[in-house]
Amino acid sequence: MLGTLKVATADQIQRISSPHLTFRHADKPIPSKQKQARTALHTGALSDMRKHGLLENGGSTDTGDTLRNLTSKGLEAASCELRRPATEMGSTARGAGSSGASHSMAVNETVIALLRPKPDLAKLADDPPHVQAAAQAAVDEPSGVGTIGSYWTEVPLPATGTWNAPGKGGAQADVVHRPAGLGAVVVHRGRQLSRDG
Repeated sequence: MLGTLKVATADQIQRISSPHLTFRHADKPIPSKQKQARTALHTGALSDMRKHGLLENGGSTDTGDTLRNLTSKGLEAASCELRRPATEMGSTARGAGSSGASHSMAVNETVIALLRPKPDLAKLADDPPHVQAAAQAAVDEPSGVGTIGSYWTEVPLPATGTWNAPGKGGAQADVVHRPAGLGAVVVHRGRQLSRDG
């Protein structure tokens, strides 16, 4: 997942990879406890990846969530998992968190909105009826587009040079969706400027 998103929070990773947890822990008294419960598994897995040198903590968001990004070793492993040449993987996004990574977080939310991850109802079979009903409502909504592996983020669109070695003057797409056997859909998620600048 980080091979696609470049930098993400445990919350974003959970919502894509295990959306059923969003419904399972809705009974916690406050939102921060809900988030802590539903992301605990992912936070532990990310910690293990960090211990093995595959990712690093890269700062935090404006709301205090820890940002995770791949190391070079992690990017190489993601390249194998996604079956993409290393030249198509982009950078490790090191330093994106120094300013809260607000643009990266907005790009990730765009990908999540396009994916519309559906909960696995079988994983909620033992949960209370109200949890199952909320998850069923999400399943009944229109489907999203593609899988996380069919997306690329921060993709250069070279005006000069090549795809693998873009020259100066090219643009960069925030999100590219390439469904198998079809062309590409390119999305630019504009930056939101604050009143101060």
